[in-house]
Parts: sequence; structure tokens; C-alpha cells
Amino acid sequence: MTSSDQDASQATPAPGATPPPPPLAAEVFGAALPRAIAYVDRLAGDGVTRGLIGPREVPRLWERHVLNSAAVAEAVPAGARVVDVGSGAGLPGIPLGLARPDVVLTLVEPMARRVDFLTEAVAELGTGWRVVRGRAEERSVVTAVGPVDVVTARAVAPLPRLVSWCRGLLRPGASLVALVGARALAELPGMLAELEAAGMQDVHPRAVGAEWGDAATTVVVMTRGRR
Repeated sequence: MTSSDQDASQATPAPGATPPPPPLAAEVFGAALPRAIAYVDRLAGDGVTRGLIGPREVPRLWERHVLNSAAVAEAVPAGARVVDVGSGAGLPGIPLGLARPDVVLTLVEPMARRVDFLTEAVAELGTGWRVVRGRAEERSVVTAVGPVDVVTARAVAPLPRLVSWCRGLLRPGASLVALVGARALAELPGMLAELEAAGMQDVHPRAVGAEWGDAATTVVVMTRGRR
């Protein structure tokens, strides 16, 4: 085996193996890096077994999913009360919470098997975060979650629908931070009137993790108006 072949074999995990953390992970998660590694292990194992993560996503769990989600921290103010709606496997909520231990985090998810995964992950990580089963628009969820400063979501629904679902959680002055794809970004100008009619202000895209290479992403940020 040549030295270049050896380097490649070390850089690329074997099929089904958990990928090692890239150097950036230590910078992003700091003292929480062991917890982040444990979370990636769970995603690569139970997450795949339970159908929350596709097996082809395992080699890029760090950049495409975990660090990509942690980048959202740039758009979250210090000490914020954050609710991650449609949390699924805990993205972006869990990486955000690991990168930002100052936030108070609640994970909201309606599907039982995903709630079980989230509950087990939170218990393993020992963070004290809450997991609430239900949909963001349900009164019982709004009551259980209480007032929040930031609502996060990752590929949950088109933005106008997401806003309508989260209306009860979005008190005046609260922000919605949504991870979106290229298509949603392209459609954003055509959605502005509808989002503003729904009471949202200062709607704009924001690049986060700009220096993080493949982990960089774009979020759409908006604030619930006070009127």
C-alpha cells in the first residue's frame, strides 16, 4: 500500500463504520466533543436501524448533518430558549445544544419512534434537555414548551406553512431560524409578501459556518412582529 493509499484509507471510514470527527469538530464543540461523538455513534447505529438516517449518509454525518446543524448557533442569541420543531433525529437541535450549552433546548417531534430515539439520546448525553411529543401547532405542545426566543427547523415544510404551524410558539419578538435548501432560497422573494402577511418581519437569508467548508450552510431568519 502506498502512503497516499494509506492516507485515503484512514480518511474514509469502512462501510457501516462511524466516521471519525474532523478537526473542526473540536473547535465547534469544545468540551462537549465526547458527547458529539457519542451522538454521531448513535446516528450511525440506531439512527440507521430505525430509519432516521439513510445508510448512505453515514460517511458524511459530521459535515452534512452535525456540523451543518451546529452552524445554526451563529443565528441564536446568548442564553436563548430554543425549541427545535420536527426534530426527527435531533437535527439541528442536538448539535446546536452541544455547541451552545448556554441555550435552553426543547425538542418537539410527533412520531413515536423518533421521540423514543430523541429521549434515549438526551438521556445518554446527560444534557437535561426536554423532549415533547406532538406537533408545533397543537395547543398542548405550545403549553408544554412555554415561551421561547428561537424556533429552529430543518427541512420541515415550506416556509409559509412552517410559520403557520409555529405561530403559537412564536411570541412577538421571537425568531424563526430555518435551514433550507437551494430551492427554498430561490423561492424566498416570492414568499415575502405571504410571510409578512403572517406577521413575520426582517425576513432574510443568512450564511452560517461560512468558513467551515462542506459544513457551511444558509438559514432563513425572520422575527414575529409585535403587532
